[in-house]
Amino acid sequence: MPSGVALAQPGNYQVTEMNFDLWCQEQAGLPVDRCDKRAPQDIAAFEAYRAKVEAYEIPYLQKKNGAARLDREILRNDPVDNPSTKEIPGARPDLNRPSTSTPPRP
Repeated sequence: MPSGVALAQPGNYQVTEMNFDLWCQEQAGLPVDRCDKRAPQDIAAFEAYRAKVEAYEIPYLQKKNGAARLDREILRNDPVDNPSTKEIPGARPDLNRPSTSTPPRP
């Protein structure tokens, strides 16, 4: 299985694919020669490890996405703290500029 990033179907979350060779050498700490042989017990251990990780990955990504959405849309989208910089259509342009004429004298 190639390593990289794949898209999971429920919500298209960025799920990292697992690689047997990397798992074998880095996680299991097995020698390279044994990893190259791909023994059935090593493949079974890898599949069990992958199933355990994948069972937690999607719910974790959903929670992380929900927290980021809450932060972006609710906590940081306050119109008082972040006023819109767009001008309102139909607004009078003379109110947006300082007066260039002097007021009449009494």
